[in-house]
Amino acid sequence: MPDRLSDAERHTLLLLARDALETSVRGKQLSPVDEDSLTPALRAQGASFVTLTENGRLRGCIGALQAYQALYQDVCEHAMAAALQDYRFPPVRPSELTYIHIEVSRLSDPQVLIYQDPADLLQKLRPGVDGVILRDGSRRATFLPQVWDQIPGATEFLNHLCEKMGAAHSLWRQKHIDVQIYQVEEFQE
Repeated sequence: MPDRLSDAERHTLLLLARDALETSVRGKQLSPVDEDSLTPALRAQGASFVTLTENGRLRGCIGALQAYQALYQDVCEHAMAAALQDYRFPPVRPSELTYIHIEVSRLSDPQVLIYQDPADLLQKLRPGVDGVILRDGSRRATFLPQVWDQIPGATEFLNHLCEKMGAAHSLWRQKHIDVQIYQVEEFQE
């Protein structure tokens, strides 16, 4: 990704995410952020995903694919949502907070991937680089580029992504579906 964040900006976002996580899990109100203390990059619109892990296992992951608010707000919102609103997991409890690890993924704008057929799609995907969004009608799902670490083969990656979307795993081979790709700038505590 071009225009990468500085180490200080990354550190600030991780501190804000940690504060949002701990405050929300304890049922308290988040304190307002002094926007004047933030860099223009953190105040600019940005899309992010916040991933929570506990002892190396996924504990929550929520984000946005399109920018609609300031990056720092997006990170705070998704840190709280990953802790309390990820339907796959019960809400994070205060007793878990010291074991929760935060990872932030700042997304580039998604780009349409033009492909001819399933073989061409497999050739155009870049494992470990591209996040992938599949869309079929009103159904949509995404995997961040980091998911390639667990599912390194493009065929299996697309199969699992179709299942996440609520479709048959072979849908991407049976019909032409909309595919978008994006990249992330990932950093963690």
